This record gives sequence, C-alpha cells and structure tokens, in this order.
Amino acid sequence: MLKQWIWLSIAVIALDQLTKYLAETLLVMHQPVPVLPSFNLTLTYNTGAAFSFLAGAGGWQRWFFLGLGFAVSAGLLAWLYRLKSNEKWLAAALSLVLAGALGNLIDRLWLGKVIDFIELYYDRWYFPVFNIADIAINIGAALLIIDSLRSKRPDPVENTTGDS
Repeated sequence: MLKQWIWLSIAVIALDQLTKYLAETLLVMHQPVPVLPSFNLTLTYNTGAAFSFLAGAGGWQRWFFLGLGFAVSAGLLAWLYRLKSNEKWLAAALSLVLAGALGNLIDRLWLGKVIDFIELYYDRWYFPVFNIADIAINIGAALLIIDSLRSKRPDPVENTTGDS
C-alpha cells in the first residue's frame, strides 16, 4: 500500500517546503501581511512543538523532537506498508500525518526550528501561527478519527459445517 500513497506525502512535503521558502523570502519576521479578514501571513519560528511546547527549553528539545520525528515517521511508513488495498481512508490519513511530520522534521534538521507563517485571528484572539505541515497533520488526524468511527462490516462467514 505504501507505493500507492507515498505520492501524497511527497506532494504535501513539496508544497510545505515551497511555502516555507516563500515565507522566508518574502515576509519580514513578525510583520503581519493581511490576506483576508482574520487571516494574515506572518513569519515566525518555533523551536518547540505544537503551540510552542518546550520552545524555551534551552536547545535540547531540538534533538528530542528530531528523534521523535524520525521514530514516528518510521512507524508511519511501516504502518502504511502493511495496509490492505481497501484501507484507503487510513492510507490517506497516515500519508498526510507522515508528510506533516517530515515537513517539520526537515526544518528542524536544517534550521533547528520550524518555519510558521499562517496566522488566523478573530478580534483580539490569535491562534498560534502554523504551516502547511501542521495542516496536513491535523487533516490526517481527523481522517484517522473518521476512519475509526466508520462502521466496519465483518467479512461474511462461510458455512463450514456442511449444513444446507
């Protein structure tokens, strides 16, 4: 199943890295560029994890998140490899989570931090700035939940007793 879905991961990683390159090239750090009401492009960096968890930990967190990212990615690849051809929702979900994990892992490897640039807000409430990799992880997680809630029909059991 891996070969059928790896293209999705590659496409999302490419989009993530392209948009991060453009953000670094075209945006000024912490200077919002309004796009739509409640939506700015704002270049920031995150040395921590989601919502800047452990961002101020002194540097060791980079290596921790790199190791965790490699381990999670390897696990997702192995899971994808073992899927059956009819598990399309699960394959799409895992491919998206894998792409997001690898997209942010690339940033941590080369920069020691993750590039974020998508800012959503309402009035004075601001959601933490994020990127395409984060979107892929969240969509993948939502698909995992949906897949787990979908009714699974058991395979029909054949009558093996010989009764008619």
